[in-house]
Amino acid sequence: MKKFNKLTLLATAMATLLGTSMVTAAAEKTHDIIIDDFFDIGGMSSVTLSPNGKKALWLETRWDKELDKSQRDLWLLDTESGNSKRLTFTNESESSPQWSPDGQHIYFLGKVKQEAAKAPYNGKTQIFRIAVAGGDMQPMTKEVEGVSGFQLSHDGKSVYFLATKTVKDKDDWASMRADHSAPKYGHGERKTNPLYQLDLQHFKQQLLIDDDKVVWEFKVNEDGSKIARITTDDNELVRLEGWSDVEIFDTKTKTNNTLADTQWRDQAPSPYGWLLGLNWRENNNQLAFRIDFDGHPGKLFIANAKATEAPSLEVTRSGDVTLNSGDIKWRPNSDEICYRGADHARVKLFCTEIDGDEQGDTRTVINGDMVIGSYSFSQNGKRVAFSHNGLDHFADMFIADANRSRAKAERLSNINPQVESWKLPQISIVSWKAPDGSVVEGILDLPADYKKSDGPLPLVVQIHGGPTSATPYALQHRSYGRSTFTAKGWALLSPNYRGSTGYGDKFLTDLVGKEHDIEVNDIIAGVDQLISDGIVDGDKMAVMGWSNGGYLTNALISTTERFKAASSGAGVFDQRLQWMLEDTPGHVINFMEGLPWEKPEAYTQGSSLSHVDKIKTPTLIHIGENDQRVPAGHAQGLYRALKHYLNVPVELIVYPGEGHGLSKYQHRKAKMEWDQKWFEHYVLDKPIK
Repeated sequence: MKKFNKLTLLATAMATLLGTSMVTAAAEKTHDIIIDDFFDIGGMSSVTLSPNGKKALWLETRWDKELDKSQRDLWLLDTESGNSKRLTFTNESESSPQWSPDGQHIYFLGKVKQEAAKAPYNGKTQIFRIAVAGGDMQPMTKEVEGVSGFQLSHDGKSVYFLATKTVKDKDDWASMRADHSAPKYGHGERKTNPLYQLDLQHFKQQLLIDDDKVVWEFKVNEDGSKIARITTDDNELVRLEGWSDVEIFDTKTKTNNTLADTQWRDQAPSPYGWLLGLNWRENNNQLAFRIDFDGHPGKLFIANAKATEAPSLEVTRSGDVTLNSGDIKWRPNSDEICYRGADHARVKLFCTEIDGDEQGDTRTVINGDMVIGSYSFSQNGKRVAFSHNGLDHFADMFIADANRSRAKAERLSNINPQVESWKLPQISIVSWKAPDGSVVEGILDLPADYKKSDGPLPLVVQIHGGPTSATPYALQHRSYGRSTFTAKGWALLSPNYRGSTGYGDKFLTDLVGKEHDIEVNDIIAGVDQLISDGIVDGDKMAVMGWSNGGYLTNALISTTERFKAASSGAGVFDQRLQWMLEDTPGHVINFMEGLPWEKPEAYTQGSSLSHVDKIKTPTLIHIGENDQRVPAGHAQGLYRALKHYLNVPVELIVYPGEGHGLSKYQHRKAKMEWDQKWFEHYVLDKPIK
């Protein structure tokens, strides 16, 4: 058996092995990456191939300093010539692009706000259409409260969409709530989603379903006979987490049936799962859908719409793969259901044969070190387009033969040409042994010109959120860590600690019931190995993270004094408070293995509040003012303990109006500059300027 007593470099930074049609001269690497470069990076999402495969769409995200935010615009690319053009120019973000079946039009969700205007120009989300040949975007709907989702019919003659309607409860206290309308109430009113069908020839719309339910997602089958919906009876996110249903509505008989949920509720490791990813097979009767769990492996099911009480087929996964996201698709003209999966810091596209009610072989569609984002098939199923983030480029569009096993991909775009002159970090996968003998991996970023003979480097440990997630083996320049630090001469370790996805089900579930313990030891063991191998200076270390990365930052500095500085972003401080206040409390229940009154010891052990007296590390605390996922009370509690009781250097930075992420340009930049200055001062002893 191979020994892991030494740090094992599994791979080093290299050019992508994928084929490319883009022949460009190698640019001289002259540019040192800086914070401002982050705001010049274009992101790619919602890759959508045209029916004939000759054109493709994507949503490109760019930061706008004047607007103080990022926004998404729709772009069009010719897959044969590689020529591209921007289609939308609004100050709002477009979303959900769909091709008309004839390939002549593109439909999408967007907003247009005009002074004192009524719908569709009242700033609410509507369906818009734009011609591929050119022209202005045209509104297709004019819903006063906006549209939350849509789907074109298979023949392109109509569009189905979800509207919004306010419903008030009619219980015994309804009149009291109406008489005293000034206060806000915990319940009594909700926004439901009636479903309409709009005739695109005569622009007449027909109400199909209005049963006062909240609809989070819907999908209509090809012949329009059945509509699948994910529903709850309330808008609260907590309802979606464990009280949601998959329903199938028959448009001919006007009857509605709910799928038997025993497999993903009673028989699941936790009842608190998220339903997502509806997709109909071409036979109009088989429905694919997903469920995700915090702390446990997600599942993929195939249900038979004709037998809603019968068990669904659960698609099994091979190797260490963890299902990733909800964008599951039946490949046209095949018997394959396709999905993305995390696999050892890669994200790959898999397709599994479904023969009737039985599972067949599974194949990896594209070989290599892939980190695949969105993907789309042509109408005949022969071509697949997808975004991919590599070691020397950010997300770009690629295309491949979807029929071939392990097809070779061709690169079609280069939306960030400025990167060609950057001095890119050396990116590698490293592994080490945890104290209990388990093998743990992480992503190590080193300065572009670093050699081991240069001696040990200062270290930033950058921790991913989730924790049911993983840091990918790809180039990243993020406001929450990565490339700016290596450009400043730091080593940066992003550990994929126990609980991370893509390392097998046991590796994922080992964290359940052991938060603030097993993953902390995993991370410290990785740091120790880097120090032992002479790469890192153990006296010059910082730690940072956001969300669960913030929680683990709190956990690490309340466990060890070895870190000279910390940046804790949106991190849980007390598990009881988290269960009481967050919008998805099932997350806490899963990892604590029960409710606060059932597992009081687990909630105590899992809270950094219980260990806060051990913190000596100078700490930056970042939090969004309106964060519902990790409410501001956690940051305020940590700040109070360090500032007023423990006399630890600390700064509390509250970002006005922000939620769980930072959406404002100025807020992102402030965070990045604070982190850099804080670490340089407390770790490298640089003076404050």
